[in-house]
Amino acid sequence: MAEATINLTIVTPERAVVKEQVDELQIPGREGYLGILPGHAPLFSELKVGEVAYRKSTHWTFIAVAWGFVEVLPDQVRLLAETAERAQEIDIERATRSKDRAEQRLSRGGDDIDYNRALIALERAMIRIQVSRKQG
Repeated sequence: MAEATINLTIVTPERAVVKEQVDELQIPGREGYLGILPGHAPLFSELKVGEVAYRKSTHWTFIAVAWGFVEVLPDQVRLLAETAERAQEIDIERATRSKDRAEQRLSRGGDDIDYNRALIALERAMIRIQVSRKQG
């Protein structure tokens, strides 16, 4: 008998990013990272900005995601994300510029700065940089 796997689907409004059978995955849920194995109890959660990691055999793949929802069933996981980028798709220079801009906004301060927006931009840029370094 074949070992159980999970049918993983990741989509954004623009495209289907992943449709694969995987052995396990980690997802950035609203309250923290969720580890998912075949047979997981059903759940529904919001996604936060973070890294999705999934394993097929011994190979791990990494994807930067931002916002959305995840539905987990015992043999299936569906992520509906606002954005999702595989490590090799990330423009590291662009992500670094975004990080620098967000840090400058935060250090400048003042009443005209949207502090929460700058924090989100910083977090998103840092996740994209982290994921891009894991390609290979």
